[in-house]
Amino acid sequence: MSTEQMTPDEEYEFYARPENQKPQGSPRRRNRRLTAPIPVRFTDEQLDAIRQRAEADDRSVSAWIRRAVEHELDRRPA
Repeated sequence: MSTEQMTPDEEYEFYARPENQKPQGSPRRRNRRLTAPIPVRFTDEQLDAIRQRAEADDRSVSAWIRRAVEHELDRRPA
């Protein structure tokens, strides 16, 4: 397999073939349980931008926001 980035169309074609749909390696699990949900509000424009970026990263909105928060926490230690 090549290490070059595939376009979305190439990726679709690659994974459309059954031989490329087999899981590789052991499953990944979250290392810790998540706490209760907290309400966070965004403007319509912010939420649209978040949805677009989450989709571009092939993540859910929640996973994208968690990753953004983790990145910010790692960037600026307390």
